[in-house]
Amino acid sequence: MSTLKPKVGLIVPPASGEVPPEPLALYGDKVDFVAVGLGLGKLTPEGYDGVIERVGELSRILAADGVQAVSLMGTSLSFYRGPKYHAQLVEIMQSESGLPATTMSDSVTKAFDAFGAKRLVVATPYVSSVNRLLEEFLVESGFEVVHLHGLGLERVEDILAVSQDELRQLGLEAMKSAKGEADALFISCGGLRTEVVTSELESELNIPVISSALAGAWGAVRLLGLSGRADTGGKLFMLDD
Repeated sequence: MSTLKPKVGLIVPPASGEVPPEPLALYGDKVDFVAVGLGLGKLTPEGYDGVIERVGELSRILAADGVQAVSLMGTSLSFYRGPKYHAQLVEIMQSESGLPATTMSDSVTKAFDAFGAKRLVVATPYVSSVNRLLEEFLVESGFEVVHLHGLGLERVEDILAVSQDELRQLGLEAMKSAKGEADALFISCGGLRTEVVTSELESELNIPVISSALAGAWGAVRLLGLSGRADTGGKLFMLDD
């Protein structure tokens, strides 16, 4: 009997092409992950334009490596041109790989739907131009942005360096203007390390906290027909599929 685990291919923003820690922490016991890097330097529309055309090519490379599904693990890369282009991007990934495909943006919206969350408070590391594109994407996708708070960062290395305390403060600052009107807190950007702080904020705020990094892993393994449940990560990973 084969003991090989199913394999998911991840397209990640950094050029190094390393598997992010969240998929491994959540599902490493039952899924193998491999990654290829886009080489994104700055989280700006110009930066995304410089790498987005490689998504099809990298989908083919991952398929050749024997993966069973492909996910684009970059939220802003998949939302910045709006919902229509996002749908086209998923179609490109599916066509080029011949496999099921998803994105972080797709995964987070499915996570909102899993909680019936429509009114969102949003916390991001992005600059204002990217925040505007995110708000437009969410509104066009059927959600209400109650409040959005960003850190104003654009370099990938600066985002990766955001500390756990800074993340917690980001979430709390974003919630200050919500006045109890939000269904969920959304922490956007797969480069923010949110595994620990998500559960902490959920305990403090008493609402679901959906982060790109965690929801991206959740959405990717569900493409395989597997459960998204896990022993860590917060409320999303306690839901029955």
